[in-house]
Amino acid sequence: MNQVNWKKYSVLFSLYIAQAVPMSFFSTVIPVIMRQENYSLESIGLLQLIKLPWILKFLWAPIVDRSGGTIRGYMKWIFYSEFIYAVVILMTGFLSLKTDFPLIIALMVLAFAFSATQDIATDAFAIRILEKKNRSLGNSMQSTGSFTGTLVGSGLLLVIYNKFGWQSLIFGLAAFVLIALIPVSIFRKKIVPVDREISKRIRFADIWLFFRQKNILSRLLYLGFFYSGIVGTLAMVKPYMVDLGYSMKEIGLMSGIAGTGVGSVAAFIAGFLIRKFGSYRVQVFIVIMIVLSGSWFLFHSFFPSHLILFTGILLLWGTYGMASVAVYTSSMNFVRPGREGTDFTLQIVITHLSSLILAVASGKIAGSLSYSGLFMVELMLGIVTFFVLSAKINKKL
Repeated sequence: MNQVNWKKYSVLFSLYIAQAVPMSFFSTVIPVIMRQENYSLESIGLLQLIKLPWILKFLWAPIVDRSGGTIRGYMKWIFYSEFIYAVVILMTGFLSLKTDFPLIIALMVLAFAFSATQDIATDAFAIRILEKKNRSLGNSMQSTGSFTGTLVGSGLLLVIYNKFGWQSLIFGLAAFVLIALIPVSIFRKKIVPVDREISKRIRFADIWLFFRQKNILSRLLYLGFFYSGIVGTLAMVKPYMVDLGYSMKEIGLMSGIAGTGVGSVAAFIAGFLIRKFGSYRVQVFIVIMIVLSGSWFLFHSFFPSHLILFTGILLLWGTYGMASVAVYTSSMNFVRPGREGTDFTLQIVITHLSSLILAVASGKIAGSLSYSGLFMVELMLGIVTFFVLSAKINKKL
């Protein structure tokens, strides 16, 4: 790998981890802090509103494409969105969770809106700067940054909060986001090529036109169901461990640290595998891992063992890490010229929505059929996905 490519990947990694750490902190650690401060469960539930911009970001993706349009144009969006993201985070540091909770929520929604905007521009930027054969490696940086950011944001920062308090932690978060802009600035000055403006004619109608493309139905089914054999288990694994009698510390170590760490490593490896063996073959391998994960947890539900459970958690997160790279890479390759930010964002939003629906359904399935019933359903979904993908790769070959 030449030096220029590694600079590209380091820039992408810095952007994605800067995006992930504050998001993970606000969405997973803040509820813990709020509960410690005796906030009601209703107030904690309101915190889910901060994720709304990430579901709705496809609505303003055409604006980013239209006014961005070139690598340098997207970099401007990245720089200013990231800067404002940091400033809004900094503002929350001057407020108190006890007395300014509604204002903090409002600022967090605003911060996530700029984070979502940065994500649109960063994804389009990555598509433009990476050759098609190297996009899987770029997606490895994306997923590795996200998993690493989740590990730091949901684990390490809780420890820092307990030691240094709210204000010091928030100021540190804002500084971390700003520091991530340094590689972008260096990259912009040294190795950004001049590319042609091709996005001026994009309209909001292009959102609808995305769904009018040839073979779009098979694409939507892929986006909606590729994770289906794993997302329910991911959603229920922590409640499952609670019901098995594991402590919060044990759950945090096994799933939050070890599991997320394996997910990060697996995501890094996945990009190289896709580059060497091709996207379809790796996707079939990932679905085999999904089937194995379902089988593993189903076996554990009948023959409980600490070692089997821990191994299953590592397998689960490793599979999810590889799957995320596969989905991102295939999504980057299914974009229209000049509409990279819009098309990629639409595809990822579809995966988020389908995962949300499946996660909610997993709770109902586990409640009605028990955990073993849930794992059986996940296993069946994985098997169906395997056969569908196998048929598709045979046609390609």
